[in-house]
Amino acid sequence: MKTVFVNLYFVSEPDGTWTLIDTGVYGSAGKIKAAAEELFGPGTKPRSILLTHGHFDHIGAVKELANEWDVPVYAHPLELPYLTGRSSYPPPDASVGGGGMAYMAFLYPKKPINITNHVELLPQDGTVPGLPRWHWLHTPGHTAGHVSFFRESDRVLLAGDAFITRHGESMVAVMTQKKHVYGPPKYYTTDWAEAHHSVEKLANLSPAVAATGHGMPMRGQTLQWQLDDLVHDFWTVAVPEHGRYVHEPAITDELGVVSVPPAPSNPVPKVLMAAGVVALAGAAIVAMRHKNGKAKTDKTYPSGRPFSHNRPLTDVPPTIADDVAQEHTNNYP
Repeated sequence: MKTVFVNLYFVSEPDGTWTLIDTGVYGSAGKIKAAAEELFGPGTKPRSILLTHGHFDHIGAVKELANEWDVPVYAHPLELPYLTGRSSYPPPDASVGGGGMAYMAFLYPKKPINITNHVELLPQDGTVPGLPRWHWLHTPGHTAGHVSFFRESDRVLLAGDAFITRHGESMVAVMTQKKHVYGPPKYYTTDWAEAHHSVEKLANLSPAVAATGHGMPMRGQTLQWQLDDLVHDFWTVAVPEHGRYVHEPAITDELGVVSVPPAPSNPVPKVLMAAGVVALAGAAIVAMRHKNGKAKTDKTYPSGRPFSHNRPLTDVPPTIADDVAQEHTNNYP
């Protein structure tokens, strides 16, 4: 199911139980519950919620749903700082350009959430609670604790943002949903070497179907050919020509952010920032117009440490101007 510009998935088992993977953008809880009841019956709830990672567009409804359903939320240990209020993620990089989704990155929510009462660690043996036919794989790069889910019996892959199947930076692509295999969204990926290894790991699974965090599911030879091409040409087609994390990754650990490279010296032009805001407003209007349409759902079957810069990453500036000014004056370790 698509929520504005990001996907989440309902995965059912033969015994009628089901699991939710990711929870979309903020404000999606009602839509998710309605879709779940249409699929699985009134009063239904999942066995658990699984998170590919904790970026704002994947955890928007997780707190509300976990509280209402009273179910555990599973994530990788390296995602815990951002799910327990300890640390914000490394800042997104709007300088990578390429479209409205990238230019708007400076607007995206920065604060971590706190679901300490519900979050649990994924089992170390790779099994997936509630989904005995699936296993999880650590696929870092987009985030340090990013994971993907794979069902070997029919080679179905839920890849999160390890790679995606539409242009990640383009607002137009959000609306057209033209299918093609792309690398992870550039503006949020903070370790490109790890991201490359993760795409290679997933391509080696030879998935028959890949459903990702952004874009429509892809399958068959086209999927495999494009995945192989992405692995081969990753550093020329997936990695931006310039950007905060291109030559130096963010350093994180189990407590959160350790250090990030300095902000790019050339700020995103204000006119492009304005264009991004306009594009976001347009996307919201389109979403509202389609709100009453029939929901299209995919159903798959049988850090506590201090920072050395002059304000914590968890601070949200009162104005866009303050945010832009602060971003170019902070000296990150």
